[in-house]
Amino acid sequence: MSNLTHVTDASFKEEVLDNDLPVLVDFWAAWCGPCKLIGPIVEKIADANEGRLKIGKVDVDNNQQVAAQYGIRSIPTLILFKGGKPVEQIIGLVPMDQIQSKVDPYL
Repeated sequence: MSNLTHVTDASFKEEVLDNDLPVLVDFWAAWCGPCKLIGPIVEKIADANEGRLKIGKVDVDNNQQVAAQYGIRSIPTLILFKGGKPVEQIIGLVPMDQIQSKVDPYL
């Protein structure tokens, strides 16, 4: 899946901030139950918006710098970046249509 990328502290600027497409970043952790449930939803959004939206996944346990920079205190948290700036934030396990409705205006 070309528009789903695992992003690290080191690759965040290149993969997210410098990307021409809007980027939806999923901040998650392996031990987080709701993160496991939202993962397939995020993948469906990636498939449904291929070529118009990139998806980045940030493991907050292994990439604490980016998580701290964006004030991630609860996971899962999704942040939509456009033009290198955060434009939307979704916290918690939410349905696909709710996520898509937040993304649509930026596509």
